[in-house]
Amino acid sequence: MKALFSNLTFQVLVAITLGILTGAFVPGFAPHAKLISQTFINMINMLIAPIIFLTIVLGIAHMGDMKKVGMVGGKALLYFEIVTTLAIAIGMLVANILKPGIGIKVAEGNVDKIKTYTDQAGEINWIEFITHIVPHNIFEAFTKGDILQILFFAILFGYGLNKMGETGHSLLQSFDKLSKVFFNIMKIVMRLAPIGAFGGMAYSVGTYGLSTLLPMAKLMGSVYLTCFLFIFVVLNAICRYYKFSLWSYLKYIRQEILIVLGTSSSESALPSMMQKMEAFGCKKSIVGLVIPTGYSFNLDGTAIYLSMAVIFLCQVFNIDLSIWQQLTILAVLMVTSKGAAGVTGSGFIVLASTLSALKIMPVEHIAILLGVDRFMSEARAITNVIGNGIAAVVIAKSENEFDEEKYRLAIMPSAIEKAEEDI
Repeated sequence: MKALFSNLTFQVLVAITLGILTGAFVPGFAPHAKLISQTFINMINMLIAPIIFLTIVLGIAHMGDMKKVGMVGGKALLYFEIVTTLAIAIGMLVANILKPGIGIKVAEGNVDKIKTYTDQAGEINWIEFITHIVPHNIFEAFTKGDILQILFFAILFGYGLNKMGETGHSLLQSFDKLSKVFFNIMKIVMRLAPIGAFGGMAYSVGTYGLSTLLPMAKLMGSVYLTCFLFIFVVLNAICRYYKFSLWSYLKYIRQEILIVLGTSSSESALPSMMQKMEAFGCKKSIVGLVIPTGYSFNLDGTAIYLSMAVIFLCQVFNIDLSIWQQLTILAVLMVTSKGAAGVTGSGFIVLASTLSALKIMPVEHIAILLGVDRFMSEARAITNVIGNGIAAVVIAKSENEFDEEKYRLAIMPSAIEKAEEDI
C-alpha cells in the first residue's frame, strides 16, 4: 500500500480527479488553480533550455562524424512531414465521415476574448518563422526559452566542441556533470507534478465548466476518437514495422502522459521525455536532435485538431467545400501546423492563422470553440508527446543507434515502477 501511495502515476491520477471535483464544485478557486498550474509549468520551463542545450552538445560532441548529424536531422524532418500530413488527412477524413458540425446550433462566441489570438495569428510570417531560427542574441534565446533557436545554437556549439578533439575533453566532462545536475533538479520538480496536474484540471473545469462541453460533445468525441485511432492504428503500424511494442512504450511513458493530461501542455513532459527516451534505448544525440525539433515540426495531435476544427466550422456555418478546397486546406495546414509550439493555446493561434490564409470564413467564427478548446488540448498534447517519442525510436533504429538491451530492461514492469518511485 505504501508503494502505491508513493507512486507518482497514482498521485497524478488522484490529483486530476480532485482537480475535476474542485473545478466543478468550487469554480471560484479557478484563478488560484491557474497560478498553481502555471507555477509548475514555469518550473519545468526553467529547465528546458539548459537540458536541451547540454543534451544536444554532449550528443554531437560524442558523435564524431558531423555528416551524421545532418543525416539524422534530414531524416527527422522528412519523417515529421510524412506523419503530420497523414494526421491532417485522417482528421479531415473523420470529420467528413462523422460530420460533427452538422445540426449544431451554437451561440456566437465572445469575439473580444479571441482578439489576442487573432492578433498573434495576423503577426505570423512564415518566411520570418524560418529566419527566426537563427538567434541574433543567444542569451535572449535562453531567456525566452526559444527551443528552435537554442537547438540551432547547440548544434553549432556541439560542432565547435567536436572539432576541438582531446583539448575539449575537460569542457565535455564539465558539461556532462552539469547535465546530471539539471536532471537531478528535474527529479525534484517532477515530484510536484500532482500539484501542477491538480491546478491545471481545476482551472479548466472551474473556468469553462463541464456544461460548456455538452453543445460541443460531438466535436470533442470526434477529436478524441481520431487521436485514439491515429495512435493505435497509424503509430502502432509504425511501431510494428520498426519492431517495438506500442503498449510497452505507452506503459513506459504513462507518467508523462498523465502530467500532460493534467497540465494541458506537452512542454511539461519535455525534459523527462528526453531522459526517458535515452533510457528506452535511443542514443543521446538522436534524442537531443529529434525530441526538441519535434516540438515544432511533429505535432500530430495539433495537426488532427486543426484539420477537424476547420471542417467542423465549415459544417456549422453551412460552408460547402469542394474536393479541391479540401486539398487546399490540407496544403495550407501542412505549413501552418508547423508554426505551433507545445504550449497551451498555440493551437488556437495557428487555427486563426489557417483561417486567415484560407479566407473561407471570418476568423471570428473560431470564438465558438473557445469554451472547449482547453478540453481538447489534452488530446492533442498527449498525441504530440506520444508521437515525438516514437519518432525518436524510429530515427534511432534507422541509424542503428538503438540499444535493444536497454529497451528490454526499460519495458520490464519492475523497472518502470522503480523509475517512478525513485523520482
